[in-house]
Amino acid sequence: MAAPTRRQKRAQPVNHSEFQVLLALADGERHGYGIMQEVESRSGGAVRLGPGTLYGAIKRMLTAGLIEESADRPDSDDDDRRRCYYRLTGRGRLVAAREAERLADLVRVAHAKRLLSSPTPV
Repeated sequence: MAAPTRRQKRAQPVNHSEFQVLLALADGERHGYGIMQEVESRSGGAVRLGPGTLYGAIKRMLTAGLIEESADRPDSDDDDRRRCYYRLTGRGRLVAAREAERLADLVRVAHAKRLLSSPTPV
């Protein structure tokens, strides 16, 4: 991985639960329970974010400016007004992309060291 230039501020890696939240919000706004469902579904049940883990991550990410609360509400009759919806900020999308690139670089190294038996990723 190339060293960051002066124009690129090196982002610290986010922890696993924070990255899961960023991934869940990458394709649209979600409320907390919706984030939990997305993560569990995407991982085939292997990853489950409990409420304490999820809302701790959300609090840290709000403070860091990676996500923000959304004032937009779904038009659905199913919407509960007590729910808080979250979305990625521009900074959050950048941090998510950089973390994905960092992880992809690690997978390429693991392939090169023959730690993975699947085909080499593109």
